[in-house]
Formats: sequence, structure tokens, C-alpha cells
Amino acid sequence: MIRQEEVYKIGRLGKAHGVKGEVSFQFDDDVFDRTDADYLILDIDGILVPFFMEEYRFRSDALALVKFCDVDTQERASELTGSNVYFPRALAEDEEGMPSLASLIGFDLVKAKDGIRVGTIATIDDSTANLLFELEDGRLIPASDDLITDINIKERTIKMEIPEGLLEI
Repeated sequence: MIRQEEVYKIGRLGKAHGVKGEVSFQFDDDVFDRTDADYLILDIDGILVPFFMEEYRFRSDALALVKFCDVDTQERASELTGSNVYFPRALAEDEEGMPSLASLIGFDLVKAKDGIRVGTIATIDDSTANLLFELEDGRLIPASDDLITDINIKERTIKMEIPEGLLEI
């Protein structure tokens, strides 16, 4: 059984496309294209279920058409509409062993200096030139490589040198 902490959300399925079982896939992270994963994980009625991909093709930077194995009709593809799509954290590491950006959601942010937990990353704002970790309480922390001292995937923590006064803003 796949557990929620073993995966992270990368997108959502849209409408069926055509009559042969393709479905549109709106994604936030193209990790499925950058790794050797043969499957995506769909949330089907609260249960995480792996669906093997027969093929996929990109329509834009954030939209792909996916054909899953054993999904051969428009009706079957329509049943998947609206499903959240997840990716295994274990497969999300890139060539250098670093996790993908989206896989850091849910990690705890810890001060490198004294080990005090600052908060949990709720989202990552990449809409500007400077990446920001948005914590669950709404605070924004710059996600600069210069400030990150350690990423522990097993413990799901990120240690950072947080500049004096930043947490009081």
C-alpha cells in the first residue's frame, strides 16, 4: 500500500481527450519526464493507486496528454477526470541526488544554528526570480542555495541559515 508521505502531488487530471483513453494532465512538476518512472500515482477515492503510462506527449509547458495502460475508452478515461496525480519521492531525486523542488513540500524547515524548527513548507513560490518557501503559517523564507546547509530526505528536514530578523517580518 502506498502511503501519503511516500509521494508528493505533481498535478491533476483533466478531461478525456479523444476516444482511445487519453486524458489531459495539468502538471506543476515534470519529474515524470526527467526520471525513468513508468507510472504515476492517482488518488482514486482516497486510495493511492499506481497507473502505468503507455505513452504521453506534451501540449504545453504545463499540460500533457497521457495514455495509461488498460484505459482504452473515453468512458474509462472520463472516470479519472479530476484525480490528483502524485509521484514517488524515492524516484524524484535528480542525477546529483537532489530532490526536485516540488518534492520539498511538507518538509520541516529548521534553523541550522540551533536546530529549532521554524515551520513546515506548504508551497514553493517560483513566480519571481527569487524562490521562496511559503510556510504553513504564511511566512515566506528565501530558498537560496547560499542559505540551505543540509537537506535530509529521510527525516524530511531542511536546515537553513536564516538571516537575523527575517522570522519577525
